[in-house]
Amino acid sequence: QVQLIESGGGLVQAGGSLRLSCAASGRTDSSYTMGWFRQAPGKEREFVAAISWGTFTAYADSVKGRFTISRDNAKNTVYLQMNSLKPEDTAVYYCARNRVGSGTYIKQAGYDYWGQGTQVTVSS
Repeated sequence: QVQLIESGGGLVQAGGSLRLSCAASGRTDSSYTMGWFRQAPGKEREFVAAISWGTFTAYADSVKGRFTISRDNAKNTVYLQMNSLKPEDTAVYYCARNRVGSGTYIKQAGYDYWGQGTQVTVSS
């Protein structure tokens, strides 16, 4: 079994920053690609960012240039640094582990384990 625990969410004013963390434990290791998704009220869950075990990273257009995904393989932890936050970034943020051979890092179906989510609220 795999456990993913997100932390770091909260309430911040527009233009502010937050850093989310996702600690992985159980039957997993740093070789997996990891992703962040978010779901705003009344909307579908959407891809935010992904990072491979190496140097590959990918971002949704809506967060490119403002968010940075990184990982500390020694700690089995993935981070999402969020700067210049906007009210439209308000959502529950989830981290997830990409399934080996899924062929996608953008679609939810490509991920096999999910965290419980952490709320990010950006006030205007």
